[in-house]
Amino acid sequence: MSKPLGTLLSAENFRTLVPELQSKRFRFLVTGGAGFIGSHIAETLIGLNQEVVVLDSLVNGRRENLPNDVRFIEGDIRNVDAVDQAVKGADFVLHQAALGSVPRSLTEPVLFHDVNVTGTLNVFEAARRHSVKRVVYASSSSVYGSTTQHPNTEGCEGELLSPYALTKHANEKYAQMQSKAFGFSTVGLRYFNVFGPRQNPNSQYAAVIPKFITSLLKNEAPTIYGDGEASRDFTFVQNVVYANLIACFADLSSIQGDYRLSAMNVACGHTTSVNDLFSQIARLLDSQIVTKHVSPRAGDIRYSYANIERARRLLKFEPQVEIADGLSVTVEWYKKFGGKS
Repeated sequence: MSKPLGTLLSAENFRTLVPELQSKRFRFLVTGGAGFIGSHIAETLIGLNQEVVVLDSLVNGRRENLPNDVRFIEGDIRNVDAVDQAVKGADFVLHQAALGSVPRSLTEPVLFHDVNVTGTLNVFEAARRHSVKRVVYASSSSVYGSTTQHPNTEGCEGELLSPYALTKHANEKYAQMQSKAFGFSTVGLRYFNVFGPRQNPNSQYAAVIPKFITSLLKNEAPTIYGDGEASRDFTFVQNVVYANLIACFADLSSIQGDYRLSAMNVACGHTTSVNDLFSQIARLLDSQIVTKHVSPRAGDIRYSYANIERARRLLKFEPQVEIADGLSVTVEWYKKFGGKS
């Protein structure tokens, strides 16, 4: 059974924000639903009395992250039969399953292609065969690569800087091709540095927020890559859950066949440096520990923050939780549960 998030957006809040879920029950498949983002989506949908199927290989996810009412299928998105079994009967697919580390992708590019590209195509094909209403899939801010335009705006991407970024770019192109060729409805959400409870702090490639929090809880000095002035659009996980749900029901008729518009940024639309982020977390934990700095990592982007006007226009998306409130809830969760996902 998943450990509770905290008290920010309640089920009642989500019912107001997504009125389509107030009176009708749908079947949602969440791939990667035992992982960080996927488990929050599944938990929210169960709280809204929806039917939820989760497909997860448990390579990164944990069965304990899921509510008891979820139908769980252990399987890999590279397995066509497992994907087909999971998709059958679904109204919507929320595709979160992926490998997600830029540094690791530089050392294992073939594995990243197999999981993130071939696996995603398997999901798209099964959804098309079974006439799913829409697939909402996780893309990434990494597709902006070397762009010097800030904020990051759809259509102004730069050179890709890692195999991970290339896999997310390929996902978007496959989605657009499927939509153009078959009239298949997809929405790609370019996530920007999602954080929140249940994010794994123990991986070699863990995200910075759980690393900072758990290091300070252990009275250890966290590591910052580079000078700490790199900045990100840190996005609390409930904003991403909200974007996934409204993307299922959004009227996309205004796209008028330009399927490139179906990929869009999901973030808060403002930026925070890594140094400032650490200061906020240290204040929440009343810690005087000083960070240690090491060389920047290959493939990392220095500045990243989102223009969210497309999501505002097409999805009616507005961030619901600001970074300060999200950090407060996240810190309290790690204090209570010891950083165990």
